[in-house]
Amino acid sequence: MEAPSTVEQIAKVVAVVVVCFLVIYPFVNIIATSLSSEAEIVANGGVISLFPTRPTLDAYQAIFAGGVVSRAMLVSFGVTVVGTACNMLATITLAYALSRPIVAGRPILMMVLLTMLFGSGIIPNFLLVNALGLYNTYAALILPGLISAFNFLVMRNFFMNLPQELFEAARIDGAGDLRILLQLVLPLSKAVLAVITLFYAVAQWNAFFSSLLYLQDTSKWPLPMVLRLYVLQGQPVGIDSAAVAGEALPSIQAVQMAVVVVSVVPILCVYPFLQRYFTKGVLTGAIKG
Repeated sequence: MEAPSTVEQIAKVVAVVVVCFLVIYPFVNIIATSLSSEAEIVANGGVISLFPTRPTLDAYQAIFAGGVVSRAMLVSFGVTVVGTACNMLATITLAYALSRPIVAGRPILMMVLLTMLFGSGIIPNFLLVNALGLYNTYAALILPGLISAFNFLVMRNFFMNLPQELFEAARIDGAGDLRILLQLVLPLSKAVLAVITLFYAVAQWNAFFSSLLYLQDTSKWPLPMVLRLYVLQGQPVGIDSAAVAGEALPSIQAVQMAVVVVSVVPILCVYPFLQRYFTKGVLTGAIKG
Protein backbone atom coordinates (compact mmCIF):
# COMPACT_ATOMS: atom_id res chain seq x y z
CA MET A 1 0.00 0.00 0.00
CA GLU A 2 1.24 3.45 -0.89
CA ALA A 3 1.60 6.09 1.78
CA PRO A 4 -1.28 8.61 1.71
CA SER A 5 -0.52 11.97 0.20
CA THR A 6 -0.50 15.21 2.15
CA VAL A 7 -3.89 16.17 0.76
CA GLU A 8 -5.41 12.85 1.85
CA GLN A 9 -3.96 13.20 5.35
CA ILE A 10 -5.33 16.73 5.67
CA ALA A 11 -8.75 15.55 4.44
CA LYS A 12 -8.76 12.77 7.03
CA VAL A 13 -7.84 15.17 9.83
CA VAL A 14 -10.54 17.62 8.76
CA ALA A 15 -13.13 14.81 8.60
CA VAL A 16 -12.20 13.56 12.07
CA VAL A 17 -12.34 17.08 13.52
CA VAL A 18 -15.76 17.72 11.97
CA VAL A 19 -17.14 14.43 13.27
CA CYS A 20 -15.75 15.07 16.76
CA PHE A 21 -17.27 18.55 16.76
CA LEU A 22 -20.69 17.23 15.71
CA VAL A 23 -20.56 14.65 18.50
CA ILE A 24 -19.14 16.81 21.29
CA TYR A 25 -20.90 20.12 20.68
CA PRO A 26 -24.48 18.96 21.51
CA PHE A 27 -23.33 17.36 24.76
CA VAL A 28 -21.32 20.44 25.79
CA ASN A 29 -24.31 22.62 24.94
CA ILE A 30 -26.55 20.46 27.14
CA ILE A 31 -24.14 20.79 30.07
CA ALA A 32 -23.89 24.54 29.54
CA THR A 33 -27.66 24.87 29.49
CA SER A 34 -28.04 22.90 32.71
CA LEU A 35 -25.55 25.23 34.42
CA SER A 36 -27.12 28.46 33.15
CA SER A 37 -29.45 30.64 35.15
CA GLU A 38 -32.88 31.64 33.94
CA ALA A 39 -31.78 35.25 33.53
CA GLU A 40 -28.93 34.24 31.23
CA ILE A 41 -31.17 31.98 29.16
CA VAL A 42 -33.73 34.78 28.74
CA ALA A 43 -31.02 37.34 27.97
CA ASN A 44 -29.56 35.14 25.22
CA GLY A 45 -32.97 34.45 23.72
CA GLY A 46 -32.76 30.73 24.41
CA VAL A 47 -29.39 30.37 22.67
CA ILE A 48 -26.91 29.12 25.25
CA SER A 49 -23.20 29.81 24.99
CA LEU A 50 -20.75 26.99 25.65
CA PHE A 51 -19.36 28.83 28.69
CA PRO A 52 -22.01 30.31 31.00
CA THR A 53 -20.90 33.56 32.56
CA ARG A 54 -22.39 32.68 35.95
CA PRO A 55 -22.73 28.90 36.21
CA THR A 56 -25.11 27.66 38.85
CA LEU A 57 -26.21 24.27 40.17
CA ASP A 58 -29.77 25.38 40.90
CA ALA A 59 -31.21 23.03 38.27
CA TYR A 60 -29.47 19.99 39.78
CA GLN A 61 -30.45 21.05 43.28
CA ALA A 62 -34.05 21.38 42.18
CA ILE A 63 -34.36 17.97 40.51
CA PHE A 64 -32.73 16.14 43.43
CA ALA A 65 -34.62 18.09 46.10
CA GLY A 66 -37.98 16.64 45.07
CA GLY A 67 -36.80 13.04 45.40
CA VAL A 68 -38.38 11.79 42.16
CA VAL A 69 -35.18 11.83 40.12
CA SER A 70 -33.17 10.33 42.99
CA ARG A 71 -35.63 7.46 43.36
CA ALA A 72 -35.72 6.92 39.60
CA MET A 73 -31.91 6.76 39.52
CA LEU A 74 -31.88 4.12 42.25
CA VAL A 75 -34.47 2.11 40.33
CA SER A 76 -32.44 2.39 37.12
CA PHE A 77 -29.22 1.38 38.90
CA GLY A 78 -30.90 -1.63 40.49
CA VAL A 79 -32.59 -2.79 37.29
CA THR A 80 -29.37 -2.28 35.31
CA VAL A 81 -27.15 -4.18 37.75
CA VAL A 82 -29.54 -7.06 38.40
CA GLY A 83 -30.76 -7.20 34.81
CA THR A 84 -27.27 -7.19 33.31
CA ALA A 85 -26.16 -9.93 35.71
CA CYS A 86 -29.15 -12.08 34.75
CA ASN A 87 -28.60 -11.35 31.06
CA MET A 88 -24.95 -12.36 31.21
CA LEU A 89 -25.63 -15.49 33.24
CA ALA A 90 -28.28 -16.73 30.83
CA THR A 91 -26.32 -15.75 27.71
CA ILE A 92 -23.03 -17.28 28.88
CA THR A 93 -24.55 -20.59 29.90
CA LEU A 94 -26.61 -20.95 26.73
CA ALA A 95 -23.77 -19.84 24.45
CA TYR A 96 -21.33 -22.28 26.05
CA ALA A 97 -23.80 -25.16 25.93
CA LEU A 98 -24.58 -24.61 22.24
CA SER A 99 -20.91 -24.15 21.37
CA ARG A 100 -20.29 -27.73 22.48
CA PRO A 101 -21.51 -30.80 20.56
CA ILE A 102 -24.76 -31.77 22.29
CA VAL A 103 -27.67 -33.88 21.06
CA ALA A 104 -30.41 -31.21 21.24
CA GLY A 105 -28.14 -28.34 20.25
CA ARG A 106 -29.38 -27.69 16.72
CA PRO A 107 -33.14 -27.50 17.55
CA ILE A 108 -32.46 -25.13 20.43
CA LEU A 109 -30.19 -23.02 18.24
CA MET A 110 -32.90 -22.79 15.58
CA MET A 111 -35.41 -21.66 18.21
CA VAL A 112 -33.08 -18.85 19.27
CA LEU A 113 -32.42 -17.80 15.68
CA LEU A 114 -36.13 -17.68 14.89
CA THR A 115 -36.55 -14.94 17.47
CA MET A 116 -34.39 -12.71 15.26
CA LEU A 117 -36.78 -13.19 12.34
CA PHE A 118 -40.20 -13.27 13.99
CA GLY A 119 -41.36 -11.16 16.93
CA SER A 120 -44.34 -12.03 19.08
CA GLY A 121 -45.70 -8.46 19.12
CA ILE A 122 -46.64 -6.03 21.85
CA ILE A 123 -50.04 -7.44 22.78
CA PRO A 124 -48.94 -11.10 23.15
CA ASN A 125 -45.97 -9.96 25.24
CA PHE A 126 -48.22 -7.90 27.47
CA LEU A 127 -50.71 -10.75 27.88
CA LEU A 128 -47.90 -13.16 28.74
CA VAL A 129 -46.37 -10.82 31.31
CA ASN A 130 -49.78 -10.21 32.86
CA ALA A 131 -50.62 -13.94 32.94
CA LEU A 132 -47.34 -14.72 34.70
CA GLY A 133 -48.10 -12.14 37.39
CA LEU A 134 -45.20 -9.92 36.42
CA TYR A 135 -47.22 -6.82 35.59
CA ASN A 136 -46.18 -3.75 37.58
CA THR A 137 -43.06 -5.52 38.88
CA TYR A 138 -39.39 -4.97 38.13
CA ALA A 139 -39.14 -8.54 36.88
CA ALA A 140 -41.17 -7.49 33.83
CA LEU A 141 -38.26 -5.24 32.84
CA ILE A 142 -35.72 -8.09 32.98
CA LEU A 143 -37.24 -11.47 32.17
CA PRO A 144 -38.90 -10.80 28.77
CA GLY A 145 -35.56 -9.74 27.26
CA LEU A 146 -33.36 -12.08 29.25
CA ILE A 147 -31.34 -13.22 26.22
CA SER A 148 -30.55 -11.20 23.12
CA ALA A 149 -30.19 -13.45 20.09
CA PHE A 150 -27.54 -11.20 18.57
CA ASN A 151 -25.44 -11.10 21.75
CA PHE A 152 -25.85 -14.85 22.09
CA LEU A 153 -24.54 -15.45 18.56
CA VAL A 154 -21.53 -13.20 19.12
CA MET A 155 -20.60 -14.99 22.34
CA ARG A 156 -21.25 -18.48 20.92
CA ASN A 157 -19.03 -17.81 17.90
CA PHE A 158 -16.28 -16.53 20.20
CA PHE A 159 -16.48 -19.68 22.33
CA MET A 160 -16.37 -21.88 19.23
CA ASN A 161 -13.21 -20.15 17.98
CA LEU A 162 -11.28 -21.00 21.13
CA PRO A 163 -8.61 -23.70 20.53
CA GLN A 164 -10.18 -27.13 20.85
CA GLU A 165 -6.89 -28.52 22.18
CA LEU A 166 -7.48 -26.65 25.43
CA PHE A 167 -10.84 -28.36 25.93
CA GLU A 168 -9.36 -31.76 25.16
CA ALA A 169 -6.50 -31.20 27.61
CA ALA A 170 -8.95 -30.10 30.30
CA ARG A 171 -11.08 -33.20 29.69
CA ILE A 172 -8.01 -35.42 30.04
CA ASP A 173 -7.21 -33.73 33.35
CA GLY A 174 -10.70 -34.63 34.57
CA ALA A 175 -12.32 -31.19 34.39
CA GLY A 176 -16.09 -31.02 33.95
CA ASP A 177 -18.10 -28.53 31.93
CA LEU A 178 -18.61 -26.15 34.84
CA ARG A 179 -14.91 -26.06 35.69
CA ILE A 180 -13.97 -25.63 32.03
CA LEU A 181 -16.39 -22.74 31.71
CA LEU A 182 -15.27 -20.95 34.87
CA GLN A 183 -11.53 -21.56 34.75
CA LEU A 184 -10.81 -21.86 31.03
CA VAL A 185 -13.46 -20.25 28.81
CA LEU A 186 -14.33 -17.13 30.80
CA PRO A 187 -10.72 -15.99 31.48
CA LEU A 188 -10.01 -16.26 27.74
CA SER A 189 -13.19 -14.42 26.80
CA LYS A 190 -12.81 -11.14 28.68
CA ALA A 191 -13.02 -9.13 25.46
CA VAL A 192 -16.39 -10.49 24.34
CA LEU A 193 -17.69 -10.46 27.92
CA ALA A 194 -16.86 -6.75 28.24
CA VAL A 195 -18.56 -5.96 24.94
CA ILE A 196 -21.73 -7.94 25.69
CA THR A 197 -21.89 -6.56 29.23
CA LEU A 198 -21.77 -3.04 27.84
CA PHE A 199 -24.51 -3.85 25.31
CA TYR A 200 -26.79 -5.27 28.00
CA ALA A 201 -26.06 -2.51 30.52
CA VAL A 202 -26.79 0.28 28.03
CA ALA A 203 -30.00 -1.46 26.95
CA GLN A 204 -31.15 -1.89 30.55
CA TRP A 205 -30.27 1.68 31.51
CA ASN A 206 -32.08 3.17 28.51
CA ALA A 207 -35.07 0.81 28.64
CA PHE A 208 -38.14 2.97 28.19
CA PHE A 209 -40.83 1.12 26.26
CA SER A 210 -40.93 -1.87 28.61
CA SER A 211 -41.37 0.48 31.58
CA LEU A 212 -44.17 2.27 29.76
CA LEU A 213 -45.96 -1.03 29.12
CA TYR A 214 -45.45 -2.96 32.33
CA LEU A 215 -45.10 -0.40 35.15
CA GLN A 216 -48.29 1.31 36.31
CA ASP A 217 -47.00 2.55 39.65
CA THR A 218 -45.20 5.86 39.07
CA SER A 219 -43.03 5.30 42.15
CA LYS A 220 -41.41 2.35 40.33
CA TRP A 221 -40.55 4.31 37.22
CA PRO A 222 -36.89 4.24 36.16
CA LEU A 223 -34.99 7.29 34.98
CA PRO A 224 -35.99 7.13 31.27
CA MET A 225 -39.67 7.47 32.20
CA VAL A 226 -38.97 10.52 34.37
CA LEU A 227 -36.76 11.93 31.62
CA ARG A 228 -39.67 11.62 29.20
CA LEU A 229 -41.90 13.73 31.45
CA TYR A 230 -39.23 16.38 31.82
CA VAL A 231 -38.02 16.66 28.23
CA LEU A 232 -40.90 15.65 25.96
CA GLN A 233 -43.90 16.82 27.97
CA GLY A 234 -42.15 19.70 29.75
CA GLN A 235 -43.50 18.60 33.11
CA PRO A 236 -41.04 18.98 36.02
CA VAL A 237 -41.83 16.22 38.49
CA GLY A 238 -41.26 16.50 42.20
CA ILE A 239 -39.57 19.92 42.26
CA ASP A 240 -40.21 21.50 45.62
CA SER A 241 -39.87 25.28 45.61
CA ALA A 242 -39.30 25.27 49.37
CA ALA A 243 -36.38 22.89 48.92
CA VAL A 244 -34.38 25.44 46.95
CA ALA A 245 -33.99 27.81 49.87
CA GLY A 246 -36.89 30.01 48.93
CA GLU A 247 -35.21 31.15 45.73
CA ALA A 248 -36.91 31.33 42.35
CA LEU A 249 -37.15 28.04 40.55
CA PRO A 250 -34.58 27.52 37.80
CA SER A 251 -35.53 27.70 34.15
CA ILE A 252 -37.47 24.68 32.89
CA GLN A 253 -34.95 24.45 30.04
CA ALA A 254 -32.07 24.19 32.52
CA VAL A 255 -33.97 21.58 34.52
CA GLN A 256 -34.62 19.49 31.42
CA MET A 257 -30.98 19.53 30.40
CA ALA A 258 -29.90 18.69 33.96
CA VAL A 259 -32.00 15.53 33.86
CA VAL A 260 -30.47 14.64 30.49
CA VAL A 261 -26.97 15.02 31.94
CA VAL A 262 -27.85 12.90 34.96
CA SER A 263 -29.15 10.13 32.69
CA VAL A 264 -26.10 10.13 30.40
CA VAL A 265 -23.18 10.54 32.81
CA PRO A 266 -23.34 7.07 34.48
CA ILE A 267 -22.83 5.25 31.17
CA LEU A 268 -20.02 7.64 30.22
CA CYS A 269 -18.30 6.85 33.52
CA VAL A 270 -18.56 3.09 33.06
CA TYR A 271 -17.42 2.91 29.45
CA PRO A 272 -13.71 3.84 29.97
CA PHE A 273 -13.28 1.00 32.45
CA LEU A 274 -14.81 -1.51 30.02
CA GLN A 275 -12.71 -0.09 27.21
CA ARG A 276 -9.61 -0.99 29.19
CA TYR A 277 -10.84 -4.55 29.58
CA PHE A 278 -11.48 -4.80 25.84
CA THR A 279 -7.73 -4.59 25.16
CA LYS A 280 -6.81 -6.68 28.16
CA GLY A 281 -9.25 -9.40 27.15
CA VAL A 282 -7.90 -9.56 23.63
CA LEU A 283 -4.32 -9.87 24.89
CA THR A 284 -5.29 -12.51 27.44
CA GLY A 285 -7.14 -14.50 24.80
CA ALA A 286 -4.24 -14.45 22.33
CA ILE A 287 -2.99 -18.02 22.42
CA LYS A 288 0.09 -19.02 20.53
CA GLY A 289 -0.56 -22.37 18.93
